[in-house]
Amino acid sequence: MINIRRHIRSHLLKTFGFSAVTAGICLGGYLGYLQLSGNFHTVIEGELYRSAQPSSASLERYVRRYGIKTVINLRGPERRENWYTDEIATASRLGVNHVDFSMSATREVTQETADKLVEIMKTAPKPILIHCKSGADRSGIAAALYSHKIAGHDEEISEGQLSIAFGHIGIPYLSRAIAMDRSWEDLEKQDSAKG
Repeated sequence: MINIRRHIRSHLLKTFGFSAVTAGICLGGYLGYLQLSGNFHTVIEGELYRSAQPSSASLERYVRRYGIKTVINLRGPERRENWYTDEIATASRLGVNHVDFSMSATREVTQETADKLVEIMKTAPKPILIHCKSGADRSGIAAALYSHKIAGHDEEISEGQLSIAFGHIGIPYLSRAIAMDRSWEDLEKQDSAKG
């Protein structure tokens, strides 16, 4: 009887371990795919799109296909970096408005910063492409803010912009990008207190 229990326990542990490894490989593969594909997504058709750091070729493709009129770079100005000078040159060549708005994926977004970003997104010529480095965290909170504050979607739908579907991992103690989730929660509370 003891041998049967050990065998069952051993089988369950192996099955669980195999399942956990398989899930990890699948998740890693999906996150890798997002980065290789540019993590480009439509937030609101004809208004707002989000992506990882686009190459010059990708940016030109997005502008031509989606009619992008404004690029909001959430990484801030990095004048010594090739990606930045290429992005500025491509936007200028295509006649696209370019806005630098510095944010960190690991620091909470204040109400003041959120309000400034919302105002920029509200008044910028549309459609807009927002991007950060991976298109998951800073782009996620910016997309959530646009969805809620400008497009008028409810908080739950808007919060979906901060999800694993876009590569965002907001797990306490595991991911420093949890700052984006905390920011969203704080901004929701402040909105509730105002209303």
